[in-house]
Amino acid sequence: MERDQKKVSLAQRWDEARATKRVVFGFAVAAVVLTLIVGFNWGGWVTGGSAQAMANDAVVLRLAGVCVAQFDQDPGNQQKLSELKEKRVYQQDDYVIEQGWAIIPGDEKPDSKVAAACAKLLVQVGQ
Repeated sequence: MERDQKKVSLAQRWDEARATKRVVFGFAVAAVVLTLIVGFNWGGWVTGGSAQAMANDAVVLRLAGVCVAQFDQDPGNQQKLSELKEKRVYQQDDYVIEQGWAIIPGDEKPDSKVAAACAKLLVQVGQ
């Protein structure tokens, strides 16, 4: 080996470097994966199914407020509230349905999810 070789600076090595297709493709894949990880974990991105579930939950919660308002209009609501509290948790939504509070104006039949959310709200507020 020759000891008289010139040292090449970092800038010169950078100028002479040529990326291969494999390296460019690897960086592109890594950038896509990193973007997805950051977006879904911290960026607030959700899938279509998750967005639909959140929207359904919001509608149920909103309609549960209507159910509570119908409970408030019931003349014997305090006695019925104590009866509701005596029921087991899995029976409370059926009790709300029986009372007719979960039938939203304009609907013909009650929604069980609305009834369950309404029963939960009534028990929480009544404590």
